[in-house]
Amino acid sequence: MSEQVSTLTVTDNRTGKTYEIPVTDGTVRASALRSIKTNDDDFGLMAYDPAFTNTASCRSAITYIDGDAGILRYRGYPIQELAEKSSFLEVAYLLLAGELPSTDELSTWEDEITHHTLVHESIKKFIDGFHHDAHPMGMLVSTVGALSTFYPDAKTIDDPGLRRLQIVRLIAKITTLAAYSYRHSVGFPYVYPDNDLSYAGNFLNMMWKATELKYEPDPNLEHALDVLFILHADHEQNCSANAMRAVGSSQADPFSAAAAAIAALYGPLHGGANEQVLRMLAEIGSVENIPSFIAQVKDGKKKLMGFGHRVYKNYDPRARVIRQVADEVFKVTGTNPLLDLAMELERIALEDEYFIARKLYPNVDFYTGIIYQAMGFPVEMFPVLFAIGRMPGWLAQWEEGLLDPEQKIARPRQLYVGYDQRPYVPMDDRGAIADTEADPIAAQAAQAAPERPLR
Repeated sequence: MSEQVSTLTVTDNRTGKTYEIPVTDGTVRASALRSIKTNDDDFGLMAYDPAFTNTASCRSAITYIDGDAGILRYRGYPIQELAEKSSFLEVAYLLLAGELPSTDELSTWEDEITHHTLVHESIKKFIDGFHHDAHPMGMLVSTVGALSTFYPDAKTIDDPGLRRLQIVRLIAKITTLAAYSYRHSVGFPYVYPDNDLSYAGNFLNMMWKATELKYEPDPNLEHALDVLFILHADHEQNCSANAMRAVGSSQADPFSAAAAAIAALYGPLHGGANEQVLRMLAEIGSVENIPSFIAQVKDGKKKLMGFGHRVYKNYDPRARVIRQVADEVFKVTGTNPLLDLAMELERIALEDEYFIARKLYPNVDFYTGIIYQAMGFPVEMFPVLFAIGRMPGWLAQWEEGLLDPEQKIARPRQLYVGYDQRPYVPMDDRGAIADTEADPIAAQAAQAAPERPLR
């Protein structure tokens, strides 16, 4: 429920003028600051907020996060309950439709997704064009974007029926594209989807099927992967969701917008955190080395990966669910020495006043990498798995932005800090640049990575 509208009284000490700025839902409109000027020619006051750390870019009814209390809810439902009682496709429906589906609605939805998992045969040729060591995430960015050329009706974004069709296509086909990217990287033949299997089970089929006539996924691993997809399904206005909304604001088709979101997730600060946790645990090596590693973290010499979060200042609610998923997975795969190391590291850190005072608690990435590794996924596939789970959230964010009458094409302002107007200098008057140190472009080239063989 919206708060009652009140006002904020602002006095501009430059001019002595006082302004009344409306306050709604705990926010002020940035455009209201434009009225605060020193003179008629003044552009007006702007808010400067690098990385949007304190700027609400939209109104959203999809995901609620209370970082201090450690709360995450999709459409009002606690993440713990959804992870325990729902399937991933049921949660996907919830995120997109706003309500949990009835039995008939869920059956229809699952049937739609199941029968849209096939991709055009030309997509295989497209993937075959990548080098064998191409990163699966790079292949996923490209192939998802390429789908827009296969479905020109996706550009008709003002048609609700066609929007739903593209949503179904993206949720269905991303598992196929993800599995094909992996199979290409290891030189295995592509596996067709199996309509008899669940969403997570079919993905495991396309990943791991070898010569057997019928792939039967382990039910524990199948369920664990489904839960992991739920935990990643949406997370408010994060970097990739912001990219999805920003590209979507230009009225680009959802395949192009999703490719941009995947590209944002490709960055190690967003989708690669669980890989960094594995590297950290491997570096620690054994339980005996944890105290010395903790000491180095306190001295600023090391980073404690998988702890702390931009939003959560409490225990990440997804991390609590992850612990249960880990138990389910390791019953099948056997114990992982990294798990014992991680649990001991968590125990020590949570009892240390240094980390308690800084509110550094385990986040969702702390255990997911260990689980994925135990299930047989290479580290290059970790962000790909993240993208599969996040696709419904991206699409919900995209459609919500599209239907919001307040939204326009994304176009942030800037604070220009460059030169004022200066006269053009003809080439003959500039002089020759004698060394690379004086030439910033040449200097950057000189510091580039060692030359690689041509392919």
